[in-house]
Amino acid sequence: MMASVPRIGIDAMGGDHGPSAVAEGVALALREMAGRVHVTLVGDRAEIEHELRRHHVSPVSCAVVHAPERIDMAEKAAAAARKRERTSLGVLTQLHKDGQVDAIFSAGNTGAVVATALLGLGRLEGVSRPALAAFFPNGRGSGTVVLDVGANAEVKPQYLVQFAHMGSCYARYLLGRENPRVGLLSIGEEDAKGNALVLETLPLLRSQAHLNVHGNVEGRDLFKDTCDVIVTDGFTGNVALKTAESAATLLTGLVRQEIRRDPLAIFGALFMRPALQRLKRAVDWEEYGAAPLLGVNGVCFIGHGSSRGRAFRSAIRTLTTFVEQRVNEHIREEIRADHAAA
Repeated sequence: MMASVPRIGIDAMGGDHGPSAVAEGVALALREMAGRVHVTLVGDRAEIEHELRRHHVSPVSCAVVHAPERIDMAEKAAAAARKRERTSLGVLTQLHKDGQVDAIFSAGNTGAVVATALLGLGRLEGVSRPALAAFFPNGRGSGTVVLDVGANAEVKPQYLVQFAHMGSCYARYLLGRENPRVGLLSIGEEDAKGNALVLETLPLLRSQAHLNVHGNVEGRDLFKDTCDVIVTDGFTGNVALKTAESAATLLTGLVRQEIRRDPLAIFGALFMRPALQRLKRAVDWEEYGAAPLLGVNGVCFIGHGSSRGRAFRSAIRTLTTFVEQRVNEHIREEIRADHAAA
């Protein structure tokens, strides 16, 4: 049973910037969402409380749970999961399993988060593999949901079908897409294009009564309003995600560089500032903040290792909406319906 307001748990030791960035994000989120959310931070109590005081965060709206160890970003996933009883990530996951928080977030080691969540929370009934979903900007505002972007380097056709169901639920209940269009990432739009995995998956997708299947899509469709959901294996999805992040950084850097090069451009940029700010927000991953690990028996989101305050604020906002919209319950129902129809 969910509390009166969503209770969001955060691994305060995860990520490159530790409790400082987390506390900054919590302060921003609580100012923006006063009364809508309660936050619990897990990690070194002394470090966390020092940063909370520095950012003027009241202990009434943010609790702290001590955990003596943290997981290194380079640590092997299996090793990290085995020592989860004493780590900030492991203690956080147990809090969620025990019902003390409604959702959890970590910007730490992705492999460790996935392994710890699977061991600590398990999978939703009927789910073969969880999938990590990410937003790709497409000019529509809320973007395209792409999964998997890193949880499973190798997949089977049946896994991609489940990814499509989970991604559709996410798009429907979090983004408000009434009948999400589902695409399968390939090297061409034609049904005959693609590797063995794609060729075997497409007819399975088309056979699903509860899915609105568009068909094959290409890499360029990741950034177009072709589909609401695009499914692929975690290896391909992760390469696409990292490429998109790098391209966005390059784009904003080039715009800034060209403006500084010309005094007239600097003058013009003053008038274009609102438009340039909207452009930056549209391609800035910190505006999205967190990627859900769909398919686990709980609500687990993973953030970028370099997350700073704005990213943590965005993550808290996204997790709160996810809990309020009961997205996991809808995924559970759709997977159950898919199994009943099989």
